[in-house]
Amino acid sequence: MLSAFLAAATTATDDTVAEPLPTPPEPGQAWSLAEAAPQPESVEAADDIRAAVASKSDTMGAMVESLDSMAVSFGHMRISVWDGLVTIGIIFVVIALAWAGSKLAHAVLRRITRLDSTQQLLAQKILSIVVWAAAFFLGIDLLGIDLTAFAVFSGAFGLAIGFGLQKTFGNLIAGIILLMDKSIKPGDVIAVTDMAGNESFGQIRKIGIRAVSVTTRDQREYLIPNENLMVNQVENWSYSSKNVRMQVPVGVSYMADLDQAEELMLEAARQCRRVLKSPPPTAWLAAYGESSVDFIIQVWINDPEEGVGNVRSEVLKNLWRLFHEHDVEIPFPQRDINLRNNDQFERLIAALAARKEGRSKP
Repeated sequence: MLSAFLAAATTATDDTVAEPLPTPPEPGQAWSLAEAAPQPESVEAADDIRAAVASKSDTMGAMVESLDSMAVSFGHMRISVWDGLVTIGIIFVVIALAWAGSKLAHAVLRRITRLDSTQQLLAQKILSIVVWAAAFFLGIDLLGIDLTAFAVFSGAFGLAIGFGLQKTFGNLIAGIILLMDKSIKPGDVIAVTDMAGNESFGQIRKIGIRAVSVTTRDQREYLIPNENLMVNQVENWSYSSKNVRMQVPVGVSYMADLDQAEELMLEAARQCRRVLKSPPPTAWLAAYGESSVDFIIQVWINDPEEGVGNVRSEVLKNLWRLFHEHDVEIPFPQRDINLRNNDQFERLIAALAARKEGRSKP
């Protein structure tokens, strides 16, 4: 048994190929530190392009070599002017390809799909994110950057995103959610409140990555962060239907025929071009005011993006003309002034009376 073990050990020793030992230097020859030390690393893509240019043209190769000779070393990293030019060129090309690819993807999506405007906008945003992410990794691969080099900075980068870019990512996610549930979409008319608290309405023109662009009738453009539309109350006039009811307050005299006045109000509303025939206009008696009987004319329109003030103006102008044709009085506030126990006023009256008596005497 011992003999078999010795035979197997001898066979294993014979079959093993020993690695050659490094050749010792000749007598009087010292070790080269340049050969023993690791060479500085440079941009991989720059080295490949430099070799390709040198193989094609000696003149261009010499120029590239001169640019590459102007370099600065940081530890194991060597950065030359040629490396910087190649890096800038690759970044520019990657950004241009990403922009062109995003536009091409949007055009192809519009042609091959039958999505509505909201779904199409959501698909375009997702495609843009995918294209730019692919361009980022393509640039990393072309530059030959090892992703493990970012492991040291991942914690600090994540902390920076958490504190500095949380609003940006929050608005991005909020915009995607708004498009997914279709609560707000381009073309909708929503109520907008400015910094002074004045409320007006505007039409959504664009839903961007950070904010929603809303244009009012006076061509003011509001950029509302997507998060605000998620957490605050929003009045959307076009969410389920574009039909909007408007109220036009009107007052008539207490001496007027209320039935006749009501019929004239409905006639003035029906004469307006944008007022819908169905549902029909209505006129309600709202209150007995201090100097008038107050009515409210209610009309319906289906194009709020064209404005509501012009509809109210047209109804009131038609009603003004009809009231004048049928002698219906539009009242206005009247005030009586009583001057009692006023010495100056009494002396003025006495002086005027005395003057009048003086003139009447011969």
